[in-house]
Amino acid sequence: MKIAVLKETKEKENRVALSPHVVKSLVASGFECIVEEGAGLKSYFADLAYTTAGATIVPDSKSAYAQGDVIVKVNAPTSSEIAMMKSDCVLISFMWASTNPELTKALAEKGITSFSVDAIPRISRAQKMDALSSQSNLAGYKTVIMAADTIGKIFPMMTTAAGTIKPVKVVIMGAGVAGLQAIATAKRLGAIVEVSDIRPETKEQVESLGGKFIELKGDDSIKTEGGYVKAVSDDFLKKQQELLFKHITHADIVITTALIPGKKAPVLVTEEMVKHMHFGSVIVDMAVEQGGNCPLSELNKTVVKHGVTIIGESNLPSLLPMNASELYAKNIQEFLLHLATKDGFKWEMDEEITKGSLITHKGQIVHPSLKQ
Repeated sequence: MKIAVLKETKEKENRVALSPHVVKSLVASGFECIVEEGAGLKSYFADLAYTTAGATIVPDSKSAYAQGDVIVKVNAPTSSEIAMMKSDCVLISFMWASTNPELTKALAEKGITSFSVDAIPRISRAQKMDALSSQSNLAGYKTVIMAADTIGKIFPMMTTAAGTIKPVKVVIMGAGVAGLQAIATAKRLGAIVEVSDIRPETKEQVESLGGKFIELKGDDSIKTEGGYVKAVSDDFLKKQQELLFKHITHADIVITTALIPGKKAPVLVTEEMVKHMHFGSVIVDMAVEQGGNCPLSELNKTVVKHGVTIIGESNLPSLLPMNASELYAKNIQEFLLHLATKDGFKWEMDEEITKGSLITHKGQIVHPSLKQ
């Protein structure tokens, strides 16, 4: 079975789907790997590293798509990329299918079988395949480093002959994978860290990392699934904003990570809060691509509003492309070896991981959440 690795075409994307190390492992398992020329350069993987690992380099994407039985990508394909794929190939990538109906329709019409790595069930035996977690972990780290580079202060308390410097106060909204890594990174740098999350079960994790948990009583409007918040009422969001006003307006750095799959990101940091923040404070809005947790953030821009610097970088893992690609490649390897052998796919249609991640198959949209 031939696995094709493509050069990513999305703007600001530096990752690649397979690293040379993983290619070597897959080749040893009996797969054949075809890599588009220059696919790994932005991740600091030279073509020579792929050929040394046993891959074949092809000159362009058309050649790779024409030969690939399995297409592995980071981002969802464009319509022009779908047109180059073989009708009986298998695609594995991030797809965000619930918010991308035109993509799923195009894949089904072409007869392409597709698996979306963001739809892999959040179960213990799928942890090694969990690309959402591997990429969010790096993103959480990078947010703190970006904030530290932007703010005009050092993080730790420092006593000098000229006086004592107070530690930076960081407020982190959301204690998921990204939020927890942000807590750990900010604490390692010496900051005072406060954390808000509407899931009370995250309190112990926050405190184990040295963060102070901001208590907020939940209500029946909060719906969670697989450890993620799926829905929350406007009334609850208002109560949350009222409680957080004091914490946010006294913070030096605010990092927001709150997302609701398939919906616009909830507003957590209002313009009124920003107006009351210290001059020179920093906000890093990790939800900017889904509308933002702060209405003043702008996609892929760093802006200054009311004296506060607001960072709206949409693709944080791509800023750490070597690590991000290595981890993503390992996720893809584990996922592929679960689904297939060198001789073909197992097609265990009732198996939980297969069923949860399969989007299109045999000309049909098959994922349960998308059929309607």
